[in-house]
Amino acid sequence: MKNIIYVTVIWLANEFITIQKHLKRINLVENMSYLRTALLLGLLTGLLLTIGWLWQGMFGMTIFLIIAFVMNFLSYWFSDKIVLAMYRARPIQKSAEPKLHEIIEKLSKEMKIPKPKVYLVDLPILNAFATGRNYNNSAVAVTSGLLKHLNWNEIEGVMSHELAHIKNRDTLTSTIAATIAGAIAYIAQIAWYSLLTGNNRRQGGGLLFLPLVLLAPIAAMLIQLAITRTREFAADRTGAIISKKPLDLAAALEKISKIARQHPIIGNSATAHLWIVNPFKRDLLLNLFQTHPPVDVRIQKLKELARELK
Repeated sequence: MKNIIYVTVIWLANEFITIQKHLKRINLVENMSYLRTALLLGLLTGLLLTIGWLWQGMFGMTIFLIIAFVMNFLSYWFSDKIVLAMYRARPIQKSAEPKLHEIIEKLSKEMKIPKPKVYLVDLPILNAFATGRNYNNSAVAVTSGLLKHLNWNEIEGVMSHELAHIKNRDTLTSTIAATIAGAIAYIAQIAWYSLLTGNNRRQGGGLLFLPLVLLAPIAAMLIQLAITRTREFAADRTGAIISKKPLDLAAALEKISKIARQHPIIGNSATAHLWIVNPFKRDLLLNLFQTHPPVDVRIQKLKELARELK
């Protein structure tokens, strides 16, 4: 009997150490993801302020900082209403889809966030997105095609990904990144016009200013896309760990991606980063500026995570 107790204690101790190591590894991955996002956002803001300083000195830098703040605030406050209206999303009552609400309630409780509002986008494609400025004003939207063609385990995997975006405040991060990138592109146009008309006061910085004005919008877009790709990987990982369904999420991504390639939708590609998989038609230019990591890579990482979680 003593030997059985001894062996049991040793086994439990080993299991505890293994779990601790696993949790530390998960936290390290998530912390590195947050650090990379913060650095990229800082780089975007620095690029914006550099343009302002080279164009109009300290005054220009201050003005552009104020512009970025105002644009961020407006985007933060109204982004959820805008995107839901854009896709004519309508609320899904619990009586209409009780299983979907049950899944979202369970995942929300496990992620320790308030249950978001649930919306339906009447599109035949398989897709979903999350939006909202904070936990209390968040929403998830699913397409009618997703509810029709995925099984409930796969739907739970998709919902875990979208709720992970809310938990990680990725909607706010993406909004800020998109706003600053848009501000850089807009201000670069103004600065270019100023150069053409000879109104640039920073004559000494002209040699540096000209290539910066030309390349800044492209750099801003690349940084913004790097941020969205980073957050997609993080949402896959967070959602899969909490739902314990990495393989179901991987299967869902494969199905969603296949339909997206075969039947892309026509719409505002500026919202592509919101969806779990880009639903819009791809061309050469869009392939150069992908809003999402390759689905094959995401699936591979989820399969690796499934082996880790065993």
